[in-house]
Amino acid sequence: MLRAPLGWQQLRHKPLRLLVAVMGIGFAVLLIMMQLGFRSALFESAVRFQERYQYDIALFSPDSVFIVRPETFSIRRLYQTLADPDVVSVAPVYIFPAVWKNPWDNSRRSLNLVGFDPEEDILAAPGFSEGRRLLRRQDTLLFDARSRPEFGPVATEFDPALPLVTEVNDRAVSVVGLIDMGTSFGIDGTVMTSIDNWLRLFPDKPREQIHLGLLRIDPGADPVMVRDRLADYLPEDVLVLTKQDFVRREQAYWNSATPIGYVFAFGAIMGFVVGAIIVYQILFADVSEHLDEYATLRALGYPPVFVGGIVLQQAAVLAVLGYLPGLVIVHFLYQLAANATFLPLYVTLERALGVFLMTLAMCGFSALLAVRKVWKVDPAEVF
Repeated sequence: MLRAPLGWQQLRHKPLRLLVAVMGIGFAVLLIMMQLGFRSALFESAVRFQERYQYDIALFSPDSVFIVRPETFSIRRLYQTLADPDVVSVAPVYIFPAVWKNPWDNSRRSLNLVGFDPEEDILAAPGFSEGRRLLRRQDTLLFDARSRPEFGPVATEFDPALPLVTEVNDRAVSVVGLIDMGTSFGIDGTVMTSIDNWLRLFPDKPREQIHLGLLRIDPGADPVMVRDRLADYLPEDVLVLTKQDFVRREQAYWNSATPIGYVFAFGAIMGFVVGAIIVYQILFADVSEHLDEYATLRALGYPPVFVGGIVLQQAAVLAVLGYLPGLVIVHFLYQLAANATFLPLYVTLERALGVFLMTLAMCGFSALLAVRKVWKVDPAEVF
């Protein structure tokens, strides 16, 4: 008959202590998963537009910090790229925050306003292809249905047969369609319109100064080679970026130039430390309580590795028992936070496996600290 491992038998001998240990490890798992989830959501949501714009190469001002508040550059740079034989088409994009008036409570809030040529299918987002041609009309907008609720229940109240009238920058506009993009840590909401409408909402901004240029190249061309040629050809007042370059640049800003990425990473580290301390206290207390038994095993000739293996068994059992409830709870909290913030929060296999390995390492490290007392025990001194 198979018997349960000695480590597990010792743990279940004190059910209250076991429960406290499982709860502590589960809390550490929860803390680590939440911090890593928010950090992942930060990077994923920050590059929604970079990833969903339809382009092969982008032109961007080197003075721009990130895409929500870009600096301008001359539209001439965009058209100069047409001199390259592999550049098929170009599309200027205008981006700047605007003030939206909530038509239900008349409150005002800043959102992201994007201007583009409605004849160009520049964005891969549900509702965009169907709605972009409606922007040929004056003072019309497409509204992001996944914007923050503070802008009003536009997504639920919108009726295609009856455009929603409101104000942007104190100018009367009509919402004629919905798109599906989502928020980020820098964008609470987005509306898109034609270039002419965008310039009407920003009468002080010149047409020849754009914020982003999107280039499509020949399908058989290498984007990296085209990028390098254009970078050599164009002046240094504009950046030439492939889609991967553009995504990495935005993520680098949020990771290093702002404290947000650091805060989430630090929070995950603190969760690891908290869990390690809890496990160490539990295992150290158990080792101290059974020191006579461990000394007896040593006196009977069992090597330190065998005796220490009992503590490592306990650590492995605690890691599994604490990880599982933490994973279940974090899945629920992810859904709760995603519904409240519209951020992409969900459990991925890679993150779940990574945190499980971190939990094993956390418990194993604590066990190695606690087991030192067992390895140093002298049976003669104990008896």
